[in-house]
Amino acid sequence: MAWRWVLAAVLATSSLSLLGSAFNEFTSDTLINNVVQDPITSRLYVGTVNTLYQLDQSLHSEARTRTGPELDNRQCTPPVTSCEEAVETDNHNKLLLIHPSKDILIVCGSLYRGICSLRNLSNVEQLLYFSDTKGEKSYVASAEESVSVVGVMSYYFSKDKQNFTVFLVAKGYGSHDSTKLISTRILQDIHDWVMFDSIIEASAVQSNPFTLRYLHDFRHVFKDEGFVYFLFSRTLGAQDSGTKNFTFISRMCENDHNYYSYTELQLNCSAGNKYNKVQAAYVALPGEALAKNMSSSGQYGPVGAQDKVVFVVFSSDDDSSAVCMYPLRAINQRLVEIIGACYSTKGQINNKSAVYSPYSSKSDELCKIENEKGMVTTQRCGAEFLPSPLASRAEFALATNPVFTKKGLMTAVAVAVETEHAVAFLGTTLGEVLKLHLSASPEVYGRAPGENTGDKVNKNLLFDTSLTHLYITTEKKITKVPVQACHVKTDCQSCVSTRDPYCGWCVLEGRCTRRSSCRRAEEKNGWLWSPKQQCVKIVSFHPPNLSCRKTQQVEINVPSLPSVGQADRLHCVFPSYMSDATMSSGQVTCALPSPVSLPSTPEHQDFVSVPIKIFVNESVELATREFKFYNCSATVRKAENTPCMSCVASPWGCQWNTQEHTCQDVDGTVLGPQIIKHRQGARCPQFENPDPVLIPVGFKTTISFEGINLDVYQDRTFTIGTELMRNLKEDVRFEDGPFYSFSGFNFSFDKSQETNVLFYVKDKETGKKIDSTLNVTLYNCSLGREDCSLCKNAAPKYNCVWCAKRKSCVYEKLCIDQATEDPQDTECPDPQITDIIPRYGPVKGGISVTIKGSNLGIHKEDIKAVSVVGVPCIHQEDRYAVSTSVVCEIGPLDPLSTNRGPVEVELEGGKRGTSSVFFTYRDPIASSVHPDKGSKAGGMVVTISGSNLDTATREDITVTVGGVVCTVETFGANITCRMGEYRADKVPSDLLMVTVKYGKNSTTAVPTAFQFLENPTILDHHPKGSFVCGGRTIVVTGSGFGLIQNAIMRVQASADEWSGMSPTEYLQEALNKNDTVLQFLSPAVNRSYETQVFRTFIQLDNWVRELKPFDYHPDPAFDSLTKKIITETSIIIVTGRGFSKAMTAKEAQAFVGDIPYFVNTLQDDKLFLDPPSSQPRALSNHHRRRRDTSSDPLDLLIKFGNGEWVVGSVHYERKNEVSLLIIPAVIVPMLLIILISVYCYRRKSQQAEREYEKVKHQLENLEESVRDRCKKEFTDLMIEMEDHTNDLSEGRIPFLDYKTYTDRVFFLPSKDGANDVMITGKLDIPESRKAIVAQALNQFSNLLNSKTFLINFIKTLEGRPDFNARAKVYFASLLTVALHGKLEYYTDIMRTLLLELMGNYVDSKNPKLMLRRSETVVERMLCNWMSICLYQFLKDSAGEPLYKLFRAIKHQIEKGPVDARVKKAKYTLNDTGLLGDDVEYCVLTLQVLVHGEGPDVTPVKVLNCDTVSQVKEKIIEAVYRNLPYSQRPKVDSVTLEWRPGSTGQILSDLDLTSQKEGRWRRINTLAHYNVRDNATLVLSRVVHTQQNYDQNQDNQEERNSLLDDDKVFHLVRPDELDEMKSKRGSLKDKSMTKAITEIYLTRLLSVKGTLQQFVDDFFRSVLCSGAVVPPAIKYFFDFLDEQALKHENVDEETIHIWKTNSLPLRFWVNILKNPHFIFDVHVTEVVDASLSVIAQTFMDACTKSEHKLSRDSPSNKLLYAKEISTYKKMVDDYYKGIRQMVSVSDQDMNTHLAEVSRTHTDKLNIQVALYQLYQYASKYYDGIIQSLDEDPAAQSKQLTLRLQQIAAALENKVTDL
Repeated sequence: MAWRWVLAAVLATSSLSLLGSAFNEFTSDTLINNVVQDPITSRLYVGTVNTLYQLDQSLHSEARTRTGPELDNRQCTPPVTSCEEAVETDNHNKLLLIHPSKDILIVCGSLYRGICSLRNLSNVEQLLYFSDTKGEKSYVASAEESVSVVGVMSYYFSKDKQNFTVFLVAKGYGSHDSTKLISTRILQDIHDWVMFDSIIEASAVQSNPFTLRYLHDFRHVFKDEGFVYFLFSRTLGAQDSGTKNFTFISRMCENDHNYYSYTELQLNCSAGNKYNKVQAAYVALPGEALAKNMSSSGQYGPVGAQDKVVFVVFSSDDDSSAVCMYPLRAINQRLVEIIGACYSTKGQINNKSAVYSPYSSKSDELCKIENEKGMVTTQRCGAEFLPSPLASRAEFALATNPVFTKKGLMTAVAVAVETEHAVAFLGTTLGEVLKLHLSASPEVYGRAPGENTGDKVNKNLLFDTSLTHLYITTEKKITKVPVQACHVKTDCQSCVSTRDPYCGWCVLEGRCTRRSSCRRAEEKNGWLWSPKQQCVKIVSFHPPNLSCRKTQQVEINVPSLPSVGQADRLHCVFPSYMSDATMSSGQVTCALPSPVSLPSTPEHQDFVSVPIKIFVNESVELATREFKFYNCSATVRKAENTPCMSCVASPWGCQWNTQEHTCQDVDGTVLGPQIIKHRQGARCPQFENPDPVLIPVGFKTTISFEGINLDVYQDRTFTIGTELMRNLKEDVRFEDGPFYSFSGFNFSFDKSQETNVLFYVKDKETGKKIDSTLNVTLYNCSLGREDCSLCKNAAPKYNCVWCAKRKSCVYEKLCIDQATEDPQDTECPDPQITDIIPRYGPVKGGISVTIKGSNLGIHKEDIKAVSVVGVPCIHQEDRYAVSTSVVCEIGPLDPLSTNRGPVEVELEGGKRGTSSVFFTYRDPIASSVHPDKGSKAGGMVVTISGSNLDTATREDITVTVGGVVCTVETFGANITCRMGEYRADKVPSDLLMVTVKYGKNSTTAVPTAFQFLENPTILDHHPKGSFVCGGRTIVVTGSGFGLIQNAIMRVQASADEWSGMSPTEYLQEALNKNDTVLQFLSPAVNRSYETQVFRTFIQLDNWVRELKPFDYHPDPAFDSLTKKIITETSIIIVTGRGFSKAMTAKEAQAFVGDIPYFVNTLQDDKLFLDPPSSQPRALSNHHRRRRDTSSDPLDLLIKFGNGEWVVGSVHYERKNEVSLLIIPAVIVPMLLIILISVYCYRRKSQQAEREYEKVKHQLENLEESVRDRCKKEFTDLMIEMEDHTNDLSEGRIPFLDYKTYTDRVFFLPSKDGANDVMITGKLDIPESRKAIVAQALNQFSNLLNSKTFLINFIKTLEGRPDFNARAKVYFASLLTVALHGKLEYYTDIMRTLLLELMGNYVDSKNPKLMLRRSETVVERMLCNWMSICLYQFLKDSAGEPLYKLFRAIKHQIEKGPVDARVKKAKYTLNDTGLLGDDVEYCVLTLQVLVHGEGPDVTPVKVLNCDTVSQVKEKIIEAVYRNLPYSQRPKVDSVTLEWRPGSTGQILSDLDLTSQKEGRWRRINTLAHYNVRDNATLVLSRVVHTQQNYDQNQDNQEERNSLLDDDKVFHLVRPDELDEMKSKRGSLKDKSMTKAITEIYLTRLLSVKGTLQQFVDDFFRSVLCSGAVVPPAIKYFFDFLDEQALKHENVDEETIHIWKTNSLPLRFWVNILKNPHFIFDVHVTEVVDASLSVIAQTFMDACTKSEHKLSRDSPSNKLLYAKEISTYKKMVDDYYKGIRQMVSVSDQDMNTHLAEVSRTHTDKLNIQVALYQLYQYASKYYDGIIQSLDEDPAAQSKQLTLRLQQIAAALENKVTDL
């Protein structure tokens, strides 16, 4: 088994940067800065951040070398070995230059101020030269990554004619660079020069130190004919008031090393210079075609094919870009004009100043020379006495118009010439490379192939040496792609449709090729160039068509056919026939197929098309076109009623034979009157002109008509019929002359009001049709005229009447009433009203009512009056529909009249109609709106509920929320509408009114019903990509998603603007969502072309945000499986490429047959699959499983999201399978035992092998899983803490005021705690004595201000054995408060005592022990002094990260179960506080209503395993989050009530329902009460009325009795913990327990990883000397340093310990362990346990001693073992940084202390402190008196007397006085 794992490991760790894709690729781990190509070897050299690569022309890596990161700092001067500020710094490659003759590569990076090195061109790993000790001379490039650098190799002739190799460098100006913009650098140590030295001291071309930084952006440099050209952009500095960029090309002679000839020419792209900043450039020959176009355009001057052109890509200020072209000849010509103007006409052209000096303020005096016209030629390279440098003024810029513009930025350009046509390749920021044909009308014809990652294209766009491939460099990848792909086009049309200048159709070879690849391209029409859009085409045939009954030769006209040689064979190919062809002068002649071999004529056609293909040499098709064979007899199919006219009007030249009644091919031999020739349709026998043309349905009408050209049918009889009457025919009557008639048909037709009827006429004898154009209109009066009014409205030509008896509209002659009266005068019946829409309207009216019915008038003027429930209704004439509909606008209802009644319509003539259905006036009332909150972007659907809302119609109502329109979607008992966008600034908005307006006059509203909140926020998404097959789970995190109804992931595919395709969108709705997380499956997309860009958006209702970065990658490719046989222990390795681009091992799925295989490891080119425990079966064989399926082939299926790939078939075999043999009875039993043993051993070994592999994988994945969990937890924590972060930004950190802070720091640890008299401030002094005591205490204060007294006082107390450590701490704190008004004096006392203490420790040879503990008063005084001096620093700087750390710990702990009794938590940093058992729990969101505080509910997240008290704490935390802890209600002061039904239930920790387990009783949790998710709970304050008191008393008594009777536990019973501890005796149990514990310890790792950022932030805020350091720290550390110098045995380590003991351990650890000292918060025991671990880490970081760690070290130490070294370095750097700071003088310190005294002293209980201090004076009175008496200084100041007087006053007793 071992070899298998070795092999797997080797395969797993080998990763290739070159993938086996369709194109050669190279991938870098870091950003690629520069790429250069060696023209001799074709090698590429790639400079990236921190690495240099050497690649062959196929992009395979030949060598690589690391260039960084290294210790450096821009502030440091190289070498940096002595620079303390040096840190690990990335090395950005700034310049790569090839010196092929010397086999040298010049490499310049950003490290060490831009020093360069020389490397071997054949092997870059070999460093030839590097030195960082040569000083400023050797600083070549820039240290700043944003400054661009360009360079070019050159030469230098010294005065003694020696030739040296140099290189010219141009760079922008960085803050730590030299001001030289262009310099010439030497490549050897010679004379006074060192390697890379600038050969002239000062460059004239240097940036003015007063101009802005980064003015120059150099993009290109090149040499041509003795000149060096630099292309760059810069601002005009003094010439320009703004910071707009302008582009320049500058030129100087290559051998002018003093830069006398340096001249700048401004280049403008577009008339207004819109495109003003150069991005990239390329110098190339233009080719014949482009040169001709440029010359003829008139804007470039004469340009020849051999004249170089500078192709430049520019950008504008609005992020659009353009390509402009500048002939080098035009640039030089303009430069000569500029220089000439300076040398001869005082710098003027046409009396305008044309020249200025770009790097000097003396522009006006620059050009003084006059009339020296030849000097520009004689002094071609300038001279010392001539003005320099020069620059053209903007008016004399060289301007051209863009040849191509584009939205978005272009970043690279490369130009090649193919068949004398120029093609530009243009890189963009989106990662595309566009192909632009630089024709007379330049157009993009395509994109370079290759996968587009969306990263911008680097300006290094290079061709390979053969110019057949292009190297495209993006941020981290280089791809080698062909410049053309002609060969993939297989026919001429697709070849020329690409418009690719590289391609053309090689006619006689039948291929799409480059011209050079076509053998006969030079022959006329031998190669058809793609952009000309021409193929070989058959233009015409002679004859153009032929009867299908004939055959003959056809001449084919093919004008673009190339000349065919004698060896070439031509032939014509038909579907079933082939004939040889001959060619002469563009005509091909071949024989057509015989009629029998032609296909039959299609049914609805009169011809058949047969393709004719011309082939050369049997295999190459030249051209094709269809030839038509016509069929005259089929022409009559087109119009059977007019056979003769159809025949002679056809395009084929047919003729009609009237005798035979046939259509025939034209035949000159057949003559006679019976023949009607082609196009003689007027001679056809035919019937025409029917009368009448209007025929009513149901009435037989005689129709007469004319007949012409009927001589041939003399004495014949005819019949007439129509398709409508099917088989019914009538005889035709001959009338007179040409006239005929027939009696007509009684038509029946009810499909439409009118229809056309075409009659046919037949010869009765033969049954043949004679041409007939008899066409009449049949009409039906009844259809669409259902009532009298509609009937009367019919057009008079129809003669329709209303027949009263039949109650229908009929043709007038069909009405039987006509005998008695004229039907036209029949009066219509009264109006009938059948319906009213709507049936309800608002009381104020103002809405339209539609009245439906019949006989509601004929004209709109017929409506005289309309009333609704007796209220007049205004007729809307424009909406009137004849007879059937009247629309009117109702008026308001009289309040006194009835609200329900009929609708009445009155017509002209007094006729009235009254409705049977009633209309009701009523007022709609809107009462509620749901939801009541939404995002300001709108788009959510809101439902309005209430009563009578379905009054009026949907069209009548409008809904507004505040001023925001809500578009109505559904209308009924409830109204739903889609919210518009809220555009006001105030968010959250006020509670807005929702208004529903009915018609013009009525509204109903819900006040304060809706509130607009901030739009959702998207913080992050993961993963960041998907395969195009989609189906990957994408998790989007943020906030505010709870407001959203519709969440959609929208992927937009970019449209190819040159192919005319429209953009496509792919949508996917969210799978799951809550307030902070959205989960989508990435939609599958269709990539229509290789470089297509996909943009991904998240649409949340109306709010849309782009998801960046999010990439779609091509689906992975899989290699066929090599290993076909698998066993139960074999690992399957699947190979391919592109796996890791959008998939992880966790997401990938694999199946062998029906069994899933675990994907253990996923790399970009390999998948490792672990075997399952059971044998797989073929999926298709489920129904017929056999006992042995080892021979069945099983499909191996890989599934990535939606994508499924079967990568091969495998066979499953059992390893070492033992056949079951029938053992003969005669076998010796011993042999049987051996066999059984072997079998068992093998089974066991297989099982062990599987277990080993399983455990191995678990161990390997443990750390990775913890890391992933940490990332997820950290993200969750950041999201959950976002609200708190907002609180912090609004200044809501609950800092304690100064008095509370000092009270807690000084006195909270005392024995009385919060009840200490110093905190309460209450002294028990009788009222009568208060004045005397106050006076005496003032005297005592004065006495304390005597240094002699105070020193004696302190020493006396410290000399007493009963004055213990607690008393010393308390005494020092009292003293700090008492002397707070004179902190300078307090500091002086502290210094005096410290000096004495220091002397004692140093003399006793134990200096390191000083300040370790608070064993003396002065040590506590120091602690208090630090606390006072650092209060403001805590508020300003360190407080925020400390508070965030505290909140983060609290959040993380409360996310999991916390045992309320044993104070252990699932999530903690402290292993002793770790909750061992896996407690099942789930998160609930409670909706909490606070009694008496309005209807708003607060959602609160809790756990169902929380006790009621824990739930109360979390609720109070959420509800009162804006209040500090001290102002919040306490847990005992509130009750929690759950109202699951009609009755409420008070929740409490213990009651009679609590579960019992023996003597143990479990504290009630939410799970105990079965509280569900989204339950509503009510929080109430406890009001202590008498009744309540009695009730509470009962509850308390009940609870107390429960507590007395039973032992109580929450999650874990303490006795179970004890049992576990006692069981740890046996070895087996001990190892098992250890294993379990270590598994739980990964939780510690997880919590630690989650909190790491917060811990680091706090440590950084405390240990950063770069930020503001409080003066007290600097002052005190300097004091320690000074004193250490005075003592010989105090080394550096001792000083480190003193500083650590005085600040980190004495102050910071105290604050870190007790956040409630500085914040108004409550610190629970479980939070305190984790804080203690961090505090211990902080202490360990501050110690100098090394920690030797072992497996048995405490887990708390192991937890931060990796970080300790970093923290130790932070402490060291902090101490060093403080030491290097400017000293704080005594005066400055005293000023600072005086300010603290002045600001805060008034707030402190100074009198109480003095009184408490006196208690010590009283207790040790005699000793103090004795000490003072023995001190001469005290005697001279009468201190004894003063103390006695104070004692007399304070203790009210008689003294010795």
